[in-house]
Amino acid sequence: MIKHSTHPIEKHLAERILILDGAMGTMIQQYKLNEAQYRGVEAHGDDTRNFADNPKDFANNNATRRIFADHPFDLKGNNDLLTLTQPHIIRGIHAQYLAAGADILETNTFNANAVSMDDYQMGHLVYELNVAGAKLARDVCDEFELKTPNKPRFVAGVLGPTTRTASISPDVNDPGFRNITFDELVAGYTEAIRGLLDGGADVLMVETIFDTLNAKAALFAIEQYFENHNISVPIMISGTITDASGRTLSGQTTEAFWNSLSHAKPLSIGLNCALGGDLMRPYVEELSRVASVYVSAHPNAGLPNPLSETGYDESPAYTASVVKEFATSGFLNIAGGCCGTTPAHIKAIADALHDIAPRKIPDLPKMCRLSGLEPFNISDESLFVNVGERTNVTGSKMFARLILSGDYTTAVNVARQQVESGAQVIDINMDEAMLDSQAAMVKYLNLISSEPDISRVPIMIDSSKWSVIEAGLKCVQGKAIVNSISMKEGEAEFIKYAKLVRRYGAATVVMAFDEKGQADTFQRKIEICQRSYDILVNQVGFAPEDIIFDPNIFAIATGIEEHNNYAVDFIEATRWIRKNLPYAKISGGVSNVSFSFRGNDAVREAIHTVFLYHAIQAGMNMGIVNAGQLGVYDEIPRELREAVENVVLNRNKDSGERLVALAENVKGGGKVQVEDLAWRQGTVQERLTHALVRGVNTFVVEDTEEARLQATYPVEVIEGALMTGMNVVGDLFGAGKMFLPQVVKSARVMKQAVAHLVPFIEAEKLRSGDSKTKGKIVIATVKGDVHDIGKNIVTVVLQCNNFEVINMGVMVPCQQILDMAREHKADIIGLSGLITPSLEEMAHVAKEMERQGFKVPLLIGGATTSRIHTAVKIEPNYPSGTTVYVTDASRAVGVCNNLLSNTLSDNYVAGLKAEYAKARQQHAGKKGQGARYSIADARAHGLKTDWKNYTPPRPKLLGVRELRNYSLQEISAYIDWTPFFQTWELSGRYPKILQDEVVGEAATNLFKDAQAMLKKIIEGQWLKANAVYGLYPANSVNSDDIEIYTDESRSNVAMTWHNMRQQMVKPEDKPNLCLADFIAPKSTGVPDYIGAFAVTAGIGIDERVAAYEKNHDDYNSIMLKALADRLAEAFAELLHARVRREFWGYAADEDLSNEALIDEKYRGIRPAPGYPACPDHTEKAGLFELLDAPRRAKITLTESYAMLPTAAVSGFYFSHPQAQYFASAKIDKDQVEDYAKRKGWTLEETERWLAPVLNYDN
Repeated sequence: MIKHSTHPIEKHLAERILILDGAMGTMIQQYKLNEAQYRGVEAHGDDTRNFADNPKDFANNNATRRIFADHPFDLKGNNDLLTLTQPHIIRGIHAQYLAAGADILETNTFNANAVSMDDYQMGHLVYELNVAGAKLARDVCDEFELKTPNKPRFVAGVLGPTTRTASISPDVNDPGFRNITFDELVAGYTEAIRGLLDGGADVLMVETIFDTLNAKAALFAIEQYFENHNISVPIMISGTITDASGRTLSGQTTEAFWNSLSHAKPLSIGLNCALGGDLMRPYVEELSRVASVYVSAHPNAGLPNPLSETGYDESPAYTASVVKEFATSGFLNIAGGCCGTTPAHIKAIADALHDIAPRKIPDLPKMCRLSGLEPFNISDESLFVNVGERTNVTGSKMFARLILSGDYTTAVNVARQQVESGAQVIDINMDEAMLDSQAAMVKYLNLISSEPDISRVPIMIDSSKWSVIEAGLKCVQGKAIVNSISMKEGEAEFIKYAKLVRRYGAATVVMAFDEKGQADTFQRKIEICQRSYDILVNQVGFAPEDIIFDPNIFAIATGIEEHNNYAVDFIEATRWIRKNLPYAKISGGVSNVSFSFRGNDAVREAIHTVFLYHAIQAGMNMGIVNAGQLGVYDEIPRELREAVENVVLNRNKDSGERLVALAENVKGGGKVQVEDLAWRQGTVQERLTHALVRGVNTFVVEDTEEARLQATYPVEVIEGALMTGMNVVGDLFGAGKMFLPQVVKSARVMKQAVAHLVPFIEAEKLRSGDSKTKGKIVIATVKGDVHDIGKNIVTVVLQCNNFEVINMGVMVPCQQILDMAREHKADIIGLSGLITPSLEEMAHVAKEMERQGFKVPLLIGGATTSRIHTAVKIEPNYPSGTTVYVTDASRAVGVCNNLLSNTLSDNYVAGLKAEYAKARQQHAGKKGQGARYSIADARAHGLKTDWKNYTPPRPKLLGVRELRNYSLQEISAYIDWTPFFQTWELSGRYPKILQDEVVGEAATNLFKDAQAMLKKIIEGQWLKANAVYGLYPANSVNSDDIEIYTDESRSNVAMTWHNMRQQMVKPEDKPNLCLADFIAPKSTGVPDYIGAFAVTAGIGIDERVAAYEKNHDDYNSIMLKALADRLAEAFAELLHARVRREFWGYAADEDLSNEALIDEKYRGIRPAPGYPACPDHTEKAGLFELLDAPRRAKITLTESYAMLPTAAVSGFYFSHPQAQYFASAKIDKDQVEDYAKRKGWTLEETERWLAPVLNYDN
C-alpha cells in the first residue's frame, strides 16, 4: 500500500477547491517556435543570451539552456525538451498560471518518459528532463510563495500516458500483439519518477489516461519506488473519457476506471482532456459518486476549432461557468483546464470557484469493487456470483484441447459462451504440463481483451504458479481476482505475494492451506482463514473486502467415510467466516463436490444445485461454476433432490450408496435453453403490445384476428389495441429506451397487422369510415436523386406515430409532388436528397409551391441539407408557408406534431421564422472565410513536386477492364460497419458501438440481423457486384485540369477532368490544393498516370426490395438497401487495394488490415466527383463515358448525376505519395469565371451547378 503522512495539500483540500493550472501545450503553440528554437540553437524573443555562456543570469531559476544542434532527428514539437532549450518560455507560462490563481502547477513533463522520448531518440534525457521540469516549476512556485506566504503552491510531477497502449493491439490482424509490455512501462515510468522526486515535485500526477493498464504500470512503478527509497508523496490520477460514449480509449466506463485504480489510495482521481466541460459533466458526476477520495476535473475549452487562436472554441467565461456548475453541484475538489485553456481561463475558473465549498468525500459501503470494461461490485448483500469455469485447461478437456492445438479463436468463443450464459467473472487457468502456461495465459488474456463482450466482466487469473499469475496481472486493465495465494510456503512468501497482488490492483482468493497442508475439517478451515485474515488486514494492509476465502470444496459420495462431511464442513466454515471475518467473501470450485459422478451430467448438475442452495444460504458469495449448466433447486425431481440433499448434508451413513444406486437410472445432459413464451399467456392487448415492442411477428396475424373478433368494427383494432401498443413504442423511443432499428421492426409488425385488417375494413368502409390519423404527409426524394434509405426511415417513424404518409419514392419531379399533395389534401410536404444538386431542386420546389399558392409546411431533410442552407436558400422562396429543416428521423415526429397542433402551431411557426431570419442576417453579416487568394495566387501557392527527382509509377496494365459478378464473400471482408449504424441513426464507431451503454443493445441486435441477411445475400446470390476500372496516361494542364489520354502517345485526349482549387490564405508550409497538383504537368514532359473506376453491388436489388415492401416489411427493405450500400463501398475499397497492389502495382508489398484501409493508411486516394475535393457532380458524365460504365458495369446516371443502382461508387485513382483528401471549400467569382471558361459553360450555368461551394451570393 502507498502510505504517506498527512501532506500540507490535504489540509487545503479539506478547506477549499484548489485550482490546477491550464494547458501548457496551448501556450507553447502560441510562441510558434521553429526547429532551431526547439534545438536551443536560437533563443526565442528578445532574450538572445546564450544560457550556457551566462549561467549566472539564470541561477535563481535553474534555467541553463541546453543546445542540441547536431541531433539527427527533427525536434520541433518536442515540448518537454523546451524545459532545457527554452526554459524562460516554460518559466513564463508557469508564472502566468500562478498569477491567474493556480494552486497546483503541472510540470512540463507530459512526454518526458522513455517510450515517448525514444521517438526522438532522446530516451537518455528522461531523468534530466524530469529533474529540470520539477525544479523549474518548484522555483517559480517558491517565488510566488515569497510574495503571498499564506497561499502555498504545489508542484505536480506529471507522468503522461506514453505513446503506446498496453491493452490494445496496434495490428487489427493480430489482436493478441502488443508493442509495449507492462515491465517496459514500469521501467520507463520509474526513471521519470526518480527525476520528478529529485527535482522537488510535491505530488505525482498520472494524467490523461486513455489505457488503464498503462496507468496501473505507472502506479506500480510509483509504489515500488516509494518502497525501495523509503519515500512517499500524494498521488493524483486523471483519466480521459474519449467521447460521448462515456468510455476511455481502452473501453472502460468511469466507475470501472475507478475500481481498477482505487488500490493506489490516491489523493485524488479525476478526468481531463478529450471533452469540454459540457460533455464531461456526467462522468465527473459519476466519479464524485463512486470515489472515496478527492475528485478533480480539468476539461478542454470545448471542442477543437482550428480557426481559433487557441485551437478550441470556449471563452474563459463560458468554461468557468461550466466548471462552476460542477462545483455548485458538489462534484469538485480540484479544478483546472486542459487543451485550449489559457491563464485567462484559469483566472476565470479561480474567480468563479472562490467561495464555493469543496465536495465532501462520501462514506461509501465496503464492497469488493472489481472491473473489466465495466464495474462489478460485490457487497455482503449481493446475489451469488457465477464464475465461469470452462476456460480452464485442468477442468475442461475441450478447452485444453483447443489451447494445446493452438486454436485460440475457438478458445476465445468458449469465454464468450460463458459470459453469454451468465458468468459474471471468468476463471482462466493454463496449468498444463505440455503447455507453456505463462505464454498461453498472456496470449489468451490479450486476445479476450480485444473482445468487449467478454472483457466487460472481471477476470479471475487462476494458477498454482506465481509466475503465471503475475504474467496475467500484467495483461489486465480491470481489477481482477487472483486465484490463489495461501500460506502453504509459510508466512513470508504469503506476505510477499499478497503485497504484489495489492500493488497490481487485484483482489485475491486465499486458499485454506498452510504449512501442514489443505484444511479438510471445519476446525482447520476456520483456523487457517482467521490467521490469513489477520496477516492480510493487520500486517499487509490488504482491504478486507478484497479477500475471498476458498475453504476447499472436496468431492463427496466417494465411498470413503472421512469424505462424507466435506460439504457440511465447507458450509459451516462459510457461515463462520461471514460472521467472524468482516467483509471477507467466500468462493470455491463447485464442480469438485460432484467429481465422483463424472460422466453423469444430470446427477452432477443436481449435486451442484443442492450444494449451492445450502452454501449460499450460509453466506457463500461466489463460485466457479459452468454458468450454463446450473439447475433450479425446486425443479430437480423430488427423489433425486432428496437423495442428493442427504449426501450433501451427510444425513445418513449410506446416503452415498443410495445416490450411486439412484444415479444408474438418472441420465441425460444439462439444461437446454428454450424460447420463453410466457408472454403468450397475457390478454390480446398485452400480447399485441409485447409483439410491437419486441418486433415479434410470429403470432401477429393470429392475435390481430382475435382482437378483430372482440371488436365491434375492424378499424377499432387499429385505433385501440394496435395504437395502444404503438404508443408504448413511441414513448420508449422518445425516452431513448428504444432505438431506430427496433422501431422499424415494430413498424413491420404494425403493417402486417393492418394488412390483415384492411379487407375487413374495406368491407365495412361505408359504415365505419376510415381510421383518423394525426395528419397526411407526402414525402419524396427530389428529381435526379435516387437515395431513399433516410426518407424511408422517416416514413416508418411517422407512420409509427399515427401519421398517414404517402411515400412517392425517388427521382420525383416537382410537379408530380405538388399534384400528389393536392390530390390527397396533404397537410405537409417532405423533400429528401443526398447529392448537392438536390439542394437546388429543393429550392425550385419551394419557389413552385409559392407560385402555385401552397400554404402547407415544407420539410427539408437529407445528408447534404442543413439549417443554414434551408434558411438562406430555400425558406425565402416560400414566404407564404413554413419551411423546416429536420435533422433526422427522431426529430420528424416532434416537428410534425408542432406544425399540425391547434394550440402550438402559431408560436412554433413564429419561432422558426424568427430563427431563420436571424440565421440569414448572421450569414449576410459573416466575414467570408478570412483572407482569400486570387485564383492566380492560389495556383502559385499550390503543391510543388520536384518532378525531376520523382518518377510516377507506370501501371502494369493500361486500358479498361471489367469485373462481372464479383464474389460478395470476398467483398464482405472489406465492409466498414460504422456508416451502417449511422444509417440507422445509431452513433458510434464499430465495434465499440456494440458495447455502448446507451445504444449498445440496439446496435448488437441490429448487427445480428445484418449478419443474418448478409449471409443470405451471399449464399443466395441476391445481389450481383460489377465493376469497371481503367488505368490511363495523364498529365495536368491549365494548372487545375487533368488530361486523360487514350494511349502512351498522349496525342488523343479521352477526357479532360476539370477541378477546383482552395482559395483560402494558408500558412506558407500548407499549399492550396487542387487534385491536378498530384499529376505531373504536361509542360514537364514527365509521363504520369491516373485511374478511374465505377463499382456497384446493387444489381438485382429492386425485386427483393419490392417483395419486402409488398409484405409490409420496411425493416428488411431498409436493411437490404443499407447492406447493398456497404457492399458497394467495400467493393470500392477492395478494388482500390487490388489496383494499388496488382493492376497498377505501385504498392505491391502493401499488407493492411481492414481497419487500416478504413483509416486510409495506404498510399494514394480515390476521390469522387461531387465530394469535397471535386464538388462538381457533372464530371461523372466524362468519367462514365471514359469507362463505358453503363455497358460494362450496368451503372447509369440520372439527370442530376446520381448513380443507378444507388449502391454504387465511382471516382479516380491517384498514386502520388503526397496525394490526400481535402475540401476545395468555398470558391470566389474569379475562379468560377475561369472554371466556366475552361468547361465551355455560361457563368449562370456554372453558378447553378456549383451553388453549394460559391463564396458569394448569386
